[in-house]
Amino acid sequence: MAGQVSCVRCRREAAAIEGPTWPGAAGEEISAKVCADCWAEWQRAEVMVINELRLDFMDPRAQEVLARQMREFLALDAAPDPPE
Repeated sequence: MAGQVSCVRCRREAAAIEGPTWPGAAGEEISAKVCADCWAEWQRAEVMVINELRLDFMDPRAQEVLARQMREFLALDAAPDPPE
């Protein structure tokens, strides 16, 4: 059973992701900052992004576009909340 994570997207303490997400350092960041529920939402949205943007993964730029869309969706680059 996975532990808990403080999710940057939904801003709640929730179940961590079990299993691999994304290769390399980005995958480690996702596992440390995103809850399982938000990751599942991204997996559903990912299909729509690929289809709407007509990403062709034979083109290396498509991976970059998808990674940028994922980071935005998961709020990985969002500014942290100011201290209270």
